[in-house]
Amino acid sequence: MFGRRFAALAAGFVSVAASVGLAVVAPAAAAPGCKVDYAVPSQWNSGFTASVSVQNLGDRVDGWRLTWTWPSGQRVTQAWNATVTSSGADATAVNAGYNAVIESNASVSFGFNASWSGTNTAPPSFALNGVTCTGEPGTPPTTTTTTTTTTGNPVPGDAMAQVAAMQPGWNLGNTLDATGGDETSWGNPRVTEALLDNVKAQGFKSIRIPVTWGQHQGQDHVIEAAYLNRVKEVVGWALADGFHVMINIHHDSWQWIAAMPSNRTGVLTRYNAIWTQLATAFRDSPGKLVFESVNEPQFTGSSGDAQNAQLLHELNASFRDVVRRSGGNNATRLLVLPTLHTSSDQARLDELATSISGFGDANLAATVHYYGYWPFSVNVAGGTRYDATAQKDLTDSFDRVYNTFVARGVPVILGEYGLLGFDRHTGTIEQGEKLKFFEHFGHYARTKKITTMLWDNGQHLGRTSFQWSDPELAAQIRSSWTTRSGTASSDQVFSARSSAVTAKTITLNPNGTTFTGLRQGTAELVRGTDYTISGDQLTLTAAAMTRLSGSRAYGTNAVLTAHFSAGVPWRVNLITHDTPVLSAATGTTGSFAIPTTFRGDLLATMEAKYADGSNAGPHNWTSFKEFDRAFAPNYTTGATTLTPEFFAEVNDNARVTLTFHYWSGATVTYYVTRSGSTVTGSL
Repeated sequence: MFGRRFAALAAGFVSVAASVGLAVVAPAAAAPGCKVDYAVPSQWNSGFTASVSVQNLGDRVDGWRLTWTWPSGQRVTQAWNATVTSSGADATAVNAGYNAVIESNASVSFGFNASWSGTNTAPPSFALNGVTCTGEPGTPPTTTTTTTTTTGNPVPGDAMAQVAAMQPGWNLGNTLDATGGDETSWGNPRVTEALLDNVKAQGFKSIRIPVTWGQHQGQDHVIEAAYLNRVKEVVGWALADGFHVMINIHHDSWQWIAAMPSNRTGVLTRYNAIWTQLATAFRDSPGKLVFESVNEPQFTGSSGDAQNAQLLHELNASFRDVVRRSGGNNATRLLVLPTLHTSSDQARLDELATSISGFGDANLAATVHYYGYWPFSVNVAGGTRYDATAQKDLTDSFDRVYNTFVARGVPVILGEYGLLGFDRHTGTIEQGEKLKFFEHFGHYARTKKITTMLWDNGQHLGRTSFQWSDPELAAQIRSSWTTRSGTASSDQVFSARSSAVTAKTITLNPNGTTFTGLRQGTAELVRGTDYTISGDQLTLTAAAMTRLSGSRAYGTNAVLTAHFSAGVPWRVNLITHDTPVLSAATGTTGSFAIPTTFRGDLLATMEAKYADGSNAGPHNWTSFKEFDRAFAPNYTTGATTLTPEFFAEVNDNARVTLTFHYWSGATVTYYVTRSGSTVTGSL
């Protein structure tokens, strides 16, 4: 299916610069001049999707009517952003109410689905308000038709430089995008100038301000004045601080825009009403203000990929038309267009590339999001490490984005990044593995010229304390903006207290840097005595391990830092442990905890299986359950909790074998049985 679709795409992308003068329905005659771009971004056996852009090269047009003649018997079956009718081979498109005006040098776009058979030849010419277009004022009628097998690119402009200047970026998440009564409804405080000043002090050059508008609209789609003014106030503070600022339509995407397949007119009217008001409100704002059409677009009940692509193209086209025709600084403002779901899958990237090519607008950027390889990002299915599979997911994603857009002159903003497990707890992913992800992420995005914007819903930079909740992570992220940092196979070296102390080895990952030394605090450890280096193998000697472990109390006995020629040091914890001890327990499906004496060890993951070997609990395609959602350790109270979400998908009266995997390599087996709402656990 995809193969046929993209073969048709390659064969069917057609650009037409049609010809002759321009006449308008207005009190005075208008100077002639217009250009029509016609493209076929999608084609299949009996139908196709077309996009049409009309650029006004003459005087202002108020009310337009575009006509053409089909050369191959095509018939329009569905249209958006215009009313399209047919009479025999003749077709007519009339403006919608919201896009009737085409300012001088501005454009308006519309699209349609149509049927075809035999051939699908592009119309040879178009006429606007009764007079044929030429492509520029005063030239004789001509028609130029070109066919290409790849998506084209907009004329190079300043967009690439502006997007580069936005690196690095930060998200003001869970605030103005909150779906409650005001910006505090999701638990964050009101935005202050001091917060933005402190974000600036962290080195960020741009701020993405997600905004949800739906709950602040009246029946006539007018945005509450107080709310719009509050957004303008925050935007103004950020601009005054020197930030590039990106605002958007955020959670509206799933709240009501998703209903577009069944309510095209209603959704489009409401969407255009928002952007019409925003375009007016920010018309004269400086060019550092950037508009993003919609966050993570998605559609419920669509017929599939083709319709999804069509609907998103329609939203993006409407967004661009509304903003551009509002004039002022909006005529050249950087506009950011997302892929479906802001996905970096190749099919989604190709759909957006086709739209951007058809718009012929040099001041456009593409946007995607990246939250990591899913099993690693949430710690499920055994994805405890940032391993070769997780790394390849990242490099493949960024390579696709670079090859589809950046290499062809279209800048890319990675509008959100992080790890999905952060939504519940930033400790869902083990610290060292987390740091390796962010180090690699920053480096590879930089090599691919992708601007990145950290998603922060309040879990990273304190909104009132202005302190990082994880300074080590913050340092790694900041370092990755300019250089690489050395890492290692682990940030944990375990030594069993029940055994004699022995030498321990970890693998260094210099990442292009050079190892320069090992320290405990400010004290330099002695190479050859405390440790040895053989290739990428760093070995702590038994003598050093004995000295550094001291009395060998359970837990971290010493913290070392491996230093490299660039970047931030790599922390290594020397940990004394023994195999954890679990005890029998009773409880309910709503509250069940296994008494656990961790004895210095740390929980990595948990497996759950029935007696017959089949997988138990949520995500039953894997035996490894999701950390902090199905289970969670509490090292302070000495317990391992099994959640209601876990028991909700456990069979009644069927014993489940749990295998707890710890970072030392130890495993412990435990049994639980659910009987109604009662749970018993035993060894």
